[in-house]
Amino acid sequence: MGTQAGKMTVSLPRHLILFTDQMAKQLSVSRSKVVSTCLQELADRRLREEMEEGYRVMAEEHAKFAEMASAIAHEVIPEWR
Repeated sequence: MGTQAGKMTVSLPRHLILFTDQMAKQLSVSRSKVVSTCLQELADRRLREEMEEGYRVMAEEHAKFAEMASAIAHEVIPEWR
């Protein structure tokens, strides 16, 4: 999967620049790759959290529906009790 790269200029505190440089050297990649990787990990974490919340909400809705459907089934077919 190819991605288009764009350029942007950011200002960072000196300690973050030093940290970025350390990570780039340690991983043998560019500063851009370090920053890009960090931002991608943040985006992935946000997506995962949003999906987890969505699944929690869906589970609650399904539980309510099952409870309602069960109550209706007991009215229609009393021997289900």
